[in-house]
Amino acid sequence: MEALNDFMSLITGDTYRLLDLVFRLLINTVFTVIIARFFYFPKSRRVDFFFTYVLVGFGIFMLIHLMGDAKLKTGIAMGLFAIFCIMRYRTESVPIREMTYLFLVISLAAINGLAWMADISDKHPEFFAPELTAMIELTVTDILFVLVIWIAESARWLKKINTKYISYDKIELIKPERRSELIDDLRQRTGLNVKDVSIGSIDFLKDMALIKVFYTDDAEIENESITKMPKQYE
Repeated sequence: MEALNDFMSLITGDTYRLLDLVFRLLINTVFTVIIARFFYFPKSRRVDFFFTYVLVGFGIFMLIHLMGDAKLKTGIAMGLFAIFCIMRYRTESVPIREMTYLFLVISLAAINGLAWMADISDKHPEFFAPELTAMIELTVTDILFVLVIWIAESARWLKKINTKYISYDKIELIKPERRSELIDDLRQRTGLNVKDVSIGSIDFLKDMALIKVFYTDDAEIENESITKMPKQYE
């Protein structure tokens, strides 16, 4: 322990700042990849958003961390954070789940970039070094992020209800008094465990109706970008 403290005392200010940047960047990148790869990607299968989260996390961290070196006030940093949170891509409508993970990645990068080692390292001087204590506290914070995401994504706590939009031809079954017949017909024709339905637009000329089907299927991986409401029906 004394040897480690002696080694830390020999580090110059510039080297200390460089090591601080490298360690924080490493922690932020590792946890960003964990969130994007092991929580977001298995259900959505969107490689483009996976790389977006990794690059946005890297960019936000570097921006906030380096601007923090210039004594940027926390209020200005959080204002910048809010601007990125309300951004929307103009090429396509970003689904809610993708926007939620984007918000989490930005939050993680902001915390890792703003939690200055000098501000939190003096709480427990009995450890090997104050710098080590700061890194442990920062790592525990990131682990809590992952833990909360795991709880939210776990099917053990909340039964997942999937949805699909179906153009339905037996328009006589959309009457409220024939709702049970409609659900039975949808179960037979789709093979899904249909729990409920919602009637949308009705076209009497074509004898078609747009139906939103609510169903449970543990084996199916939901892709919100596909199952969400088509633009032509909004």
